[in-house]
Amino acid sequence: MTELLKSWLSKGPSSQQLISFNHHDIVTGAVFTGQVAHLHQQLVQSPSKRWLLASESSDLFAVGLCAALLAGKEIILPANTQTGSLSEITHEFDGVISDQAICEGKCFIMLKKDHALASATWPVSTQFGELVLFTSGSSGHPKAIHKTLNQLDAEVTVLEHTFAKHLPQCSVISTVSHQHIYGLLFKILWPLAANRPFLSDLVEYPETLTYYTSLFPNLCLISSPAQLSRLPDALDNEAQLRAPSLVFSSGGPLNYDSAQGIAQCYGKQPIEVFGSTETGGIAFRRQIQENQAWQVFHGIEIKQDKKDSALNLKSPYLEDTNWLRCEDQIELVGEGLFHLCGRLDRIIKIEEKRVSLVQMEALLESHPLIEHAALVMLTEPRTQLGAAITLSKLGKKALESEGKLSLNNHFKAHLLTQFERVTLPRRWRYPDMLPLNKQGKRVQAQILELFDHD
Repeated sequence: MTELLKSWLSKGPSSQQLISFNHHDIVTGAVFTGQVAHLHQQLVQSPSKRWLLASESSDLFAVGLCAALLAGKEIILPANTQTGSLSEITHEFDGVISDQAICEGKCFIMLKKDHALASATWPVSTQFGELVLFTSGSSGHPKAIHKTLNQLDAEVTVLEHTFAKHLPQCSVISTVSHQHIYGLLFKILWPLAANRPFLSDLVEYPETLTYYTSLFPNLCLISSPAQLSRLPDALDNEAQLRAPSLVFSSGGPLNYDSAQGIAQCYGKQPIEVFGSTETGGIAFRRQIQENQAWQVFHGIEIKQDKKDSALNLKSPYLEDTNWLRCEDQIELVGEGLFHLCGRLDRIIKIEEKRVSLVQMEALLESHPLIEHAALVMLTEPRTQLGAAITLSKLGKKALESEGKLSLNNHFKAHLLTQFERVTLPRRWRYPDMLPLNKQGKRVQAQILELFDHD
């Protein structure tokens, strides 16, 4: 297999390559080259090495990404741009590349569509930069995950080798952000390297999805379990006249009924990809039957820990060639085949967004009205977080004078400094004390019982 991404990044696009599009604009290779060259010129003139990159527009994000990689810079991709989240990693970057001002006190380069060099040539790189993604570590603090171009290239090349036969002259659209590893690879890097144009906007509504599927004969949809589980109802559970050539899902397992719902509307079940920011893609499946096993990607080796059934792997996407332990429990069912059996740590996913319960509890307990906080995953009536809070003396007075709803909203606003709204607890309880066993450990089952009745 060839070095697909590195080869493309070294040469740049042809002038006629269609890079991106939306309903009113297209970006050709010639235009993209001018934009990248303009930003590259500014970056090589700056002594700053570490640059935070953030933009909701995928075409502008791609400009920033390519220019910074070619300039040999370290590119910081934050988990989100919430003020509190950025303040936690502010020491990790010297400058910001964005289409909006998001962080004061740092040098800033604005991303704009009309910032381009006329008749420019693709920048020549002497040394490629690398990426740093931040994700929720098990300690509750943001964890830096470094990715070299060699690692990303290895994954892009395997994706093309595995799935290209399903993608005839495809354009790519996405309902997930490119700021995270899944969207970064599947919406930006892989399409660029394989000459597949991508939609510069995020698809947020089923109507927008139907608009593009009716417009393009071949389409690749990059989505997530939460979004795909709602899609069949939005499409009236009816077979569509035009359907994507391929649908990808990642961020957590898609339940069997949702997979069949997508098949009913689009003719085929989605291809699910299992992995993480740390590991990249590990395995994939298409749920033809219930509890379909996961198949590892080419080059991935796995084994099951004898003590607790944790997944251990070796991967070409990792710099370390030793076995890496993951906090996912698995059951091996064949050569390179396994079932997932849950997590061993307190990192969970809400709406496919990774959340550290340790970090969220610590933020809640930093509030003067809160003494202790315990978060639990609730599965009924749907997957959501529940927060059990014991209040301080001030908190108890506030509950008495302002009421529960006011307090709920107050604590949600506090959490919004570091967490996105979709990840916040939906149900709140204020017991006098949290249930503990004789060893002083919290009793999970009794905390869950607090949410049995509304």
